[in-house]
Amino acid sequence: MADSAQPLAGQRRVLILEQIRARGGVRVTELVRDLGVSDMTVRRDLDALARRGLVHKVHGGAVRVDAPATGEPGFETKANWELPAKDAIALAAAALVPPGSAVGLAGGTTTFAVARHLRGVEGLTVVTNSLRIAELLEQPAEDGTPATATVIRTGGVRTPSDALVGPVADQAIRSLHVNLLILGCHGLSPEAGLTTPNLAEAETNRTFLRSAHRVVVVADHTKWNAVGLASFADLDQLDILVTDDALPAEQRAAAARLVGELIVAPTTDPANRPG
Repeated sequence: MADSAQPLAGQRRVLILEQIRARGGVRVTELVRDLGVSDMTVRRDLDALARRGLVHKVHGGAVRVDAPATGEPGFETKANWELPAKDAIALAAAALVPPGSAVGLAGGTTTFAVARHLRGVEGLTVVTNSLRIAELLEQPAEDGTPATATVIRTGGVRTPSDALVGPVADQAIRSLHVNLLILGCHGLSPEAGLTTPNLAEAETNRTFLRSAHRVVVVADHTKWNAVGLASFADLDQLDILVTDDALPAEQRAAAARLVGELIVAPTTDPANRPG
């Protein structure tokens, strides 16, 4: 809808509410793009809907009123965000995983997308604190092909994102060592590093990082300069950052200076990519 016939405030708010009810939640960045209005306008609309008790505002967007108002939308809500970017990032990240390796997959919807692409990789041992990832990798493929990965669940307390965190998870992870860790984040920035709104998840992610030989972070362009409550890593601790080509050139340059390697996964036509 990004054209000269922009909807009026009332129409916009109806459209926003319909999206939130249908998808469970939305990001501010998505609404700016879809409605063709400014970031400030979208935030005012979300404020108005929240005052009427129609939505819960969370960091970077809003969710349905029946979702937890903790700043951390649930798995189903986040799974619908930035789907083309997530799939492109997941495909690029999965290509980094050699057969027969021990891989850590932290909880999250982008790491879940990576797990989908790992189903055909032979001989993997996967350590994960994600219930969704464990269930996915333990099930036969749609064509009946048996699951091939050995899955080690960490145990722990379940978060709204279906990740297992806390002392039980941390203790299990501390006793293990993985060749490669793949994890996502709520946000990342040069100043705050990688962040999450969940304090226990931040500690579990720190434990994962100490158990990994190499670290790969998967994060779409909307995560850049978003900051959650707790930091769990600096950008210079990352061996590889995999993002999508909607990340502007200035942010790409900043990321490339700080991480070991930057991989930009293509999701758009070359003519439409930011410089």
